[in-house]
Amino acid sequence: MEFLTNKDFRSLSNPGVTSLQLVSPHNSGSQQVTITQVTVSPGARQARHAHQASEQIWIVTSGEGTLLLADGETRVIRSGEVVRFEKGDVHGVEVGEDQAFVYLAVTSPPIDFTSIYGRG
Repeated sequence: MEFLTNKDFRSLSNPGVTSLQLVSPHNSGSQQVTITQVTVSPGARQARHAHQASEQIWIVTSGEGTLLLADGETRVIRSGEVVRFEKGDVHGVEVGEDQAFVYLAVTSPPIDFTSIYGRG
């Protein structure tokens, strides 16, 4: 069993995006998942990207955003909704000026996001 608290979490950030690593290779022996709480600030954007070796599930806990998908496609996503991206699926999100967009990302197999975000 692992029991993790605030002192075990790591915060990573890029402009407008904060990624709180709740369960990740830095604090867990899990070989199945990474769990991250991502906050995208009002008016910010998480650029389109893909994870070639992992699938990812987003559970939106607050706010509304526009998913940025492959080939310029977009789709609105809101609090209470869930989306799953298969390995290699292009995804990102753009957020309006009125409120932050917060989601839990469950990534399998785990990814060490430090190299993507850098230390926050």
